[in-house]
Amino acid sequence: MLIYISNVQLLAITIIIFGVWMSTHHDNCRRSLTLPVLGLGALIFIISIIGFLGALKNNTILLWIYLIMLCLVLVAILVFTVLAFIITNNGSGHSVAGLRYKEYQLKDYSSWFLNHLNNPENWKRLKSCLVKSEDCNNLSKKYKTLKQFKSAKLTPIEAGCCRPPFECGYPVVNASYYDLSFHPTSSNKDCKLYKNSRAVKCYNCDSCKAGVAQYMKIEWRVVAIFNLILFVVLSIVYFVGCCARRNAVRSRSKI
Repeated sequence: MLIYISNVQLLAITIIIFGVWMSTHHDNCRRSLTLPVLGLGALIFIISIIGFLGALKNNTILLWIYLIMLCLVLVAILVFTVLAFIITNNGSGHSVAGLRYKEYQLKDYSSWFLNHLNNPENWKRLKSCLVKSEDCNNLSKKYKTLKQFKSAKLTPIEAGCCRPPFECGYPVVNASYYDLSFHPTSSNKDCKLYKNSRAVKCYNCDSCKAGVAQYMKIEWRVVAIFNLILFVVLSIVYFVGCCARRNAVRSRSKI
């Protein structure tokens, strides 16, 4: 029994390492799932400690607590994974002629993303964080010439928050500046919301929310795939452990 519980501990450590990896690859604006992943790893590790003590001391109560809590975690992982795949099923970028990156539209995404990003408090916090991140203002440093910028492969957030939609028709002066003296060629409200100001850009645009939604979709899909693998492995360990415990009980009863 101890060997199976040790496997659960190893899985918990793997989850924590994955959570730490997520935290080092995302800034403070884009860590919506980092803490839940770290929390899950910590919870499974605590549960494995309970199981380890139960197996070490042959304490039936602790072993039952271990099995019940692990079962609840498995159910929670399964529910989250299914919901994550459903939520991230919608939404994809739209190719624009002459550009290497895609543009994103908020209406393409699931209602969960729409409700989350259209919530004034949520967006105020995210927008403030995006402004501080300097992603948009660094574009002119990354792409020093207009040719470099036009051939760049921008991230969803850079494409949605740092520039007006292509359909607006504003001439590009450089990576961080557009000639807004031209009348927009589209009725898209984002065209009038865009400003060259470092603090404004297109942070109030639906295209920016769509860029964030695309980023969140990718993050959620990665975690969902990780959780699916985790669910399968943890289920195998759980059921093998249950069988081992049952066989051990039968062996003791025959003595």
